[in-house]
Formats: sequence, structure tokens, C-alpha cells
Amino acid sequence: MKRRARISLLAVVCALPLSALPATAAPAPPQKPVFEDGEAQPVFDPAQVVREDLWVTAPVDSDRDGRHDQVHLQVVRPKETERGLRVPVVYQASPYFAGGNEVPNHNVDTELHVPQDSARPGGQRAERMAVTTAAAGKWAYEDYLLARGYAVVYGESLGTGQSTGCPTTGAVNETIGARSVVDWLNARAAGHFADGRNARAKWSTGQVAMMGVSYNGTLPNAVATTGVQGLEAIVPIGAISNWYDYYRADGAVVAPGGYQGEDADVLAKYVHTRADREPCGPVIDRLTAEQDRITGDYSPFWDERNYLDDVGKVRAAVLSAHGLNDWNVKTKQAAQWYEALRANDVPHKIWWHQAGHTDPISLRRDEWLRTVNRWFTKYLYDQDNGVEREPRATVQREDGSWVEEAEWPAPGTADVIMRPTPGGGERGGLTFAREGSRAVESLRDDAAQRAEDLAAAPSSPNRLAYFSEPTPRPVRVSGTVRADLALTFDRPAANVTALLVDMAPDGSTSVVTRGWTDPQNRDAIDRTSPIEPGKQYRIEVAMQPDDYVVAAGHRLGVVLLSSDHDFTLRPKPGAGISLDLERSRVILPVVRES
Repeated sequence: MKRRARISLLAVVCALPLSALPATAAPAPPQKPVFEDGEAQPVFDPAQVVREDLWVTAPVDSDRDGRHDQVHLQVVRPKETERGLRVPVVYQASPYFAGGNEVPNHNVDTELHVPQDSARPGGQRAERMAVTTAAAGKWAYEDYLLARGYAVVYGESLGTGQSTGCPTTGAVNETIGARSVVDWLNARAAGHFADGRNARAKWSTGQVAMMGVSYNGTLPNAVATTGVQGLEAIVPIGAISNWYDYYRADGAVVAPGGYQGEDADVLAKYVHTRADREPCGPVIDRLTAEQDRITGDYSPFWDERNYLDDVGKVRAAVLSAHGLNDWNVKTKQAAQWYEALRANDVPHKIWWHQAGHTDPISLRRDEWLRTVNRWFTKYLYDQDNGVEREPRATVQREDGSWVEEAEWPAPGTADVIMRPTPGGGERGGLTFAREGSRAVESLRDDAAQRAEDLAAAPSSPNRLAYFSEPTPRPVRVSGTVRADLALTFDRPAANVTALLVDMAPDGSTSVVTRGWTDPQNRDAIDRTSPIEPGKQYRIEVAMQPDDYVVAAGHRLGVVLLSSDHDFTLRPKPGAGISLDLERSRVILPVVRES
């Protein structure tokens, strides 16, 4: 009887019209991005996310194990992507997520190379090599981006962390590895989870930006030069555009500021954090052999690491940021990259700040994030917010204020020529005379002396210093200062260093910018040409690009020395250099008064 009663009740329920049944609410559609005033709004909860670890296959075998390299990723995406929402991606590639190793730097207290001389620089000494940047905790941009409808992807560079392959300090395999993630996000590369299941980015729109600081900003430059489809924007911060200019300068072996003796092999060893390191030993040994700390010449090794060669392929819109006082990744890296982008009609914008090797988020957080937001809203979400029609240069002045300008170098910049006058052993003059002074002055190299101390010294046999009269009004230098020098050497090898110096009314000095060259590379950076002692040569020293205002009442100075204690190789003291004042000049890119 009870069984029949249940059947009868079921029959009654099934016979009822649908309108008589309790209503079930339809699931709410997933949150969609919202835009106001040309900016994505924080409408997503950055705490409600999906996190996934997976590997993407890169079409390269840099560890030579017979298998394609695997790039380890962590994906962080809004939870709404589980319900059909597709979002663009901001991707940070890095060799630093797994930390680094203790690695000795090269010895820099060594004699300079002389062609056909059997002497060679010495070995290594134990110095702790500190990393230029590292991931510590959550990325400062993660929550900001997630809240505005972007997924965030972290990728470990080849040979680091859980990625296979080998680190090569900017070579093509690293570019291919980082590019493969953009391909995976566009369904052109295979991915898999740890258990072997296929991993597909069905939640991705395929529109990708790359962003990061230092090495993490250099990889976006590299990937952009492949022209990969789907990479719509990059934000390189304190980034490298040509690795030769990171470890060399016009033929001279020059270190990144703060890391004397570091070179391409040292950095590769530092970031080589994959569990099984034996396969990469021969690869890194090859770096040591081919980087050439002997001649400093440009070579195929460095050409492979020169992203300027392929800037014509860049299709991603570039928002660059760099410190005017960054002596690690020097200002030339951003300036030459930016100039090349302009020449190739790539959408571009640059931020110059007064700090060193740092992210502008720590300096001007709200305005920087607003700029990044507008850049990504335009190029990842295709919102016409007019960002491409806004001023292309944002420059922080010495007093901490910020100005926006149409372009960089500053519009209205023109070359001004100044010439040295006698007295450089103490403090000679620097004038606008049409002809130079008929005099020859000399210095003796002493690499133990720091450049800043030599510039500040009232007199010294180890440098030549020339200063202008006090400026009646502020003078702005915007671009690259060049010292065109007539030099004679008493030895077949010497460093040449030039400084631009600001002297305050109280006599205190500060080095504004500097540059280095190897006179053996006077004809070409890829060719060493012997120096004949006693013969005069025309040597140009291009200083690091800058944007600097010399205050009214200050003096502008140029200081010539040989070795630069903190940057160049440091031979024993004694090399002599003579400067022909009549045939020498300094070319300054000065902004004309409006």
C-alpha cells in the first residue's frame, strides 16, 4: 500500500502544469568589464580567482636533451572565467621567481688587452653578485589588474625554477621560450598540467601584454621583436634593448653600476635554478668563452642579443619607463629603443623619472597606474580612449615635479658646441669660442681613484676638468652629450672616460652623466685597431642620454679621465693621455628657450 501511495503522489505531481511548480532562479550572468573615462574599472573581486600551474611547450631544445623545452606558468584569472567570460592577459616573464645562486664575479683589477700581446685578463675573485630585481611576494600589479578584468600570468624563463631548458642571458632561446606563452594564450602552442592533462586557455581573448622591471622588462622587448600575433602591448621598465650595451661600451668592458665584474655568464649562472643543472653546464661554458672580456668587441654573440636589429617587426604598443639615474640598466637602453620605435612608427610613450633602477609605481603610484590602465584599456580592450593622442613623454624634474611633453628628446633641442680652454689639471674653462685653444694637456691614469672624487678635486694629475662660467639662466640638456676629443696615448691600451658635471655656487660637484670608450675601437665596435703610442687620434665618447636642468648660477663641466673605478677594467696606474684642446669639443643637446 505504501508503494502505491508513492506512485500515485508522483503521478499527481507530474500531471501538474509547469506554472504550478516552484520557480528556480536562472544563474546571474558573469560580471563583465566596465569602462569609464577611458579606464577599466575595479568591478571584479581580486580575491575570487582561479590559480593554475601548468607547462607550455616551446619549440626549442636549449638543454639538448632531445625534447622541446617546457615553460612553467602560473595563471591567475578572475573566477568569472569559469562561467564563460573571456579576458585579456598581462604576462610577466622572469628568470628570478626561484631566486638565485651565489656566483663569483670576474676580476676587474687586470691589465687591458693589447693586440698580439700574450697577456690576458686574470681569473675570478669571490664577490657576491646581487640580483638586479626579484619577485618578492605578490606582484604589486596583480590585484589592480585582476580587479579590472585582466588575467595575470607568470612564466619562469628557460633554465629557471620549474622550467626546463637553459638560461643564456638574452639569447634567442629565451625569446622563444617567453614567446611560446603568447602562442599558448592564442591556441598556437600546447600546454599541460602536472598530471599530463591538456591545458587550454579557452578563457583568454588572445590579447596579451607583457610587463616587468629589469630582466622582466627586457623579455617583453625581446618577444615584441618577433612580431608575435596577440602581443598587443608591452611595458618595459628599466629594461635592456641591447645586451652589448649592458656589459660593454664602445669596445670597453664596462659593468652594470653596482656589479663590477658581472658579465653574461655570471648572470646566467645566477638565475640557473632548475633542479637538474648538469645539462646546462656546456651551454653556460660557451657563454664564458664567447662573451669575450679580452677585446670587448661586438660579435655574433652580442648581435644575437641585440633586439634593435629586429625593432622593425614590433607591432605591440610600447609604454617605456626608465630612471634618469639608473646606472644598472643605463639610460641608453631606453633612449635607443625609444628612438628606434619612433623611427618605425610603433605606438610609443615614455616615462623618465629621477630615481635609479626602480619601478615608477613606488614613486608616483596613482598617476602611473592610471597611465598603465589607459594603455591596456586601449590596446587590450580596444577602447578608443585617445591615449595615442596624448603627450608622449612624461619627465620628472630635479625638484620632484612632473611635466608632460609632446615627445622626447624635448622638442626644440639643438646641438650646442663648447670648447675647453687651458687649465684642466686644476679647472680649465669651457666656452662657446668658434676655435679651440692652442694647448695640449695631459693626465695619468689611476684606476684606484673614483670618478666622483676626481671631478670634485680642485686639482689632480689623474684627470682634466673644464667648466663654463656660471649660467645666467637654467640650461636644459635633453639627449646624448658627446665629447669629440683629439687624444694621444703613451701606451698601446687605455680606457677613456668622460663625465658631464654640475658645479654649484658653493663649489660642490655632482656627476650628471658619463660615457666610456676603448680607443682601439675608434673605427668600429666590432674591430680592434692597434694604438700607436705618440700618434694623435680622434676619439668620440658618447655619454649616457639624460634630461637634466643646470640651475641658474651653476657651472657646467666636462671631466676627462682614463679608467672609471666603478665601471671599467682597472689596470695598474700610469697610462698617460694627452688632450689637444684646439681640436677637441663637446656637443651638448640643449633645449632652446621658447
